[in-house]
Amino acid sequence: MTSPIKTAIVTGGGSGIGKAVALALLHKGYQVALAGRRKDALEQVVIEAGLSGTRALVVPTDVSNPESVQALFAKVKERFGRLDLLFNNAGVGAPGVNLEDLSFEQWRTVVDINLTGSFLCTQQAFRMMKSQQPMGGRIINNGSISAHAPRPNSAPYTSTKHAITGLTKSVSLDGRKYDIACGQIDIGNASTELAARMAKGVPQANGQIAVEPLMDVEHVATAVLYMASLPLQANVQFMTVMATKMPFVGRG
Repeated sequence: MTSPIKTAIVTGGGSGIGKAVALALLHKGYQVALAGRRKDALEQVVIEAGLSGTRALVVPTDVSNPESVQALFAKVKERFGRLDLLFNNAGVGAPGVNLEDLSFEQWRTVVDINLTGSFLCTQQAFRMMKSQQPMGGRIINNGSISAHAPRPNSAPYTSTKHAITGLTKSVSLDGRKYDIACGQIDIGNASTELAARMAKGVPQANGQIAVEPLMDVEHVATAVLYMASLPLQANVQFMTVMATKMPFVGRG
């Protein structure tokens, strides 16, 4: 007896970690809804997926907008009928300026996308997962090393990532009655467009500028696949995947 095809939503699916995870899920046989702000980037991922791309659905989405998120989940339900996995990955940072020089708009943009966006997607996932048969599903949040320790001049990003840990714990608890498992993957220095600056040197806690090691983003995709592969009776609550020699343990 063949297993039913599973369905996933990946936010921030047009580049970086989201792209790597979306491709890995597609190649693993999932039906994947790719959500992100840039339709052209999402469509490029489908092209790169090759034949596996026939199981992809491109949905341009602003995760900070409740109506946009609602439309995303409505399209997934219409196309695929159910949802087995949500990877809350969409995220942005603010300019690395002194805390006192950040504008309110810069702060709010990061909070709206990183935190509120994850909440809005989680809320829609709950509604869908609790009402489908069989009931349940899995939510994986992209936490980051910044959920544990800040970088200099990163208050908005670090605050939202610490908050994601609280969201993960609450969702893990509140999802029990619906057979919804929730875990968090904290990623350090995956080689993506966003982290490319690490190879050129970034500010350290002691005021110096230092080059930091990077790891292949495919290791992140492999880790997410493992978390997603577990039966709903088991859950990876927290996982840290990082470049071995990056300055996290002992940072500062």
